[in-house]
Amino acid sequence: MLIRGRLMYLIAAVITMAAGLASRHFGGMLPVFLHEHAGDALWAGMVYFGIRMIWISRSRVWAIMFGVIFSSAIEFSQMIQTPWLNELRSTMFGALILGRGFLVVDLIRYTVGIMCMFVLDHYFLSNRRS
Repeated sequence: MLIRGRLMYLIAAVITMAAGLASRHFGGMLPVFLHEHAGDALWAGMVYFGIRMIWISRSRVWAIMFGVIFSSAIEFSQMIQTPWLNELRSTMFGALILGRGFLVVDLIRYTVGIMCMFVLDHYFLSNRRS
């Protein structure tokens, strides 16, 4: 049952990651609101599913809190501007994982993204595990 649950969260994380990458790549085709906010919200949603996959026996509330703290820590780390860290952020993977510049609105996007994935988890994923 744990393996099945972990696999389900892995698949959810991969789908969420693909949706986030698609929102960046095809952003011009999306409504402006989605283009501006979806990528960050989906990134945090992927973090939530990753946390659920790794710590499956923990509560969803714990995953929400850890996800918000983790995502916020990444965002606040963008205030640190050292040459080696900026060099890492200048790569595609570095920018996708660490971001580039601190924005307060990103903290809101992360929280909303995590809460949306919590709702999906609560009503669709967790109920299917048994």
